[in-house]
Amino acid sequence: MRPQPIHLSSGNLIADRRYEWARDAIAKSDFAAAADLLMQTVELAPGYASAWFALGEVREKMGDRAAAVEAFRKAHVADPQDKHGAGLHLIRLGAAPPAAMPEDYVRSLFDGYAAKFDAALTEGLAYRGPELLLGAVAARGRSMKFGSVLDLGCGTGLAGEPFRRLSDWMVGVDLSPEMLARARGKGIYDRLIEADVVRFLEAEAAIKARYYLILAADVFMYLDDLHAVLKLAAPVLAPDGLIAFSLETHDGDGVVLRDTLRYAHGGPHVREALAAAGLKILSLDFASTRTEKGKPVPGLIVVAGR
Repeated sequence: MRPQPIHLSSGNLIADRRYEWARDAIAKSDFAAAADLLMQTVELAPGYASAWFALGEVREKMGDRAAAVEAFRKAHVADPQDKHGAGLHLIRLGAAPPAAMPEDYVRSLFDGYAAKFDAALTEGLAYRGPELLLGAVAARGRSMKFGSVLDLGCGTGLAGEPFRRLSDWMVGVDLSPEMLARARGKGIYDRLIEADVVRFLEAEAAIKARYYLILAADVFMYLDDLHAVLKLAAPVLAPDGLIAFSLETHDGDGVVLRDTLRYAHGGPHVREALAAAGLKILSLDFASTRTEKGKPVPGLIVVAGR
């Protein structure tokens, strides 16, 4: 799932028109013409974030990394909330250290995909994260009945659905109002909250909320460092509760931002973050939850407890 182009108007009709011509040229792979048009665009509207972002993409396609970095930086300055994700491209290009993804970027990304999200994952990417998580939890050999379940980054409810019959009370949390609207229409959750998962966990810990199962299906790839989210998840987990999550991985130790603009976490980073949170690994299995371009994306399925 790749981000869709975002167009924030410059407020200048001539600049907007040149931007649209440039997008046309990009669609035709005429990157030289697109770069020329985008340069004209930003001369007319120097604070036009969408044009600077597109120029960064074009310059990278033309093999000019330094110019691409410059354009992405100007896009980030023009739009500090970074709806386009220019900061992520700077990280990917090695021009900035790994950092949390901007909330506005994540929200815009999933709002744009909500209508076709289920079909895109299950049909287009052969997504099987919920199935793998259900199997991993069942393999613990314990009662498959949970009083309260928390689904972090619940999206449209793909992961929550198979666990619904196993829970008395299910809470879903997501940043995207459009995704939550789709989940609400399925009638899976008893409570749905629009919030960042880290801030939600902080609030739940403050009121001493407890969950017997915490799910995070393909959510942590939108976080750079797992220490914070796992440290906050631990205190809201019931003493005999489980946390089960899937994420993308790589062969190294740390965290890398893939070309898909999703983070891949090395096995050692996952183990260290769990240990630091006081969570014990019950199972950690290599498995792919999706395919991209016909190839499985390396991943991990993790179940842990207090």
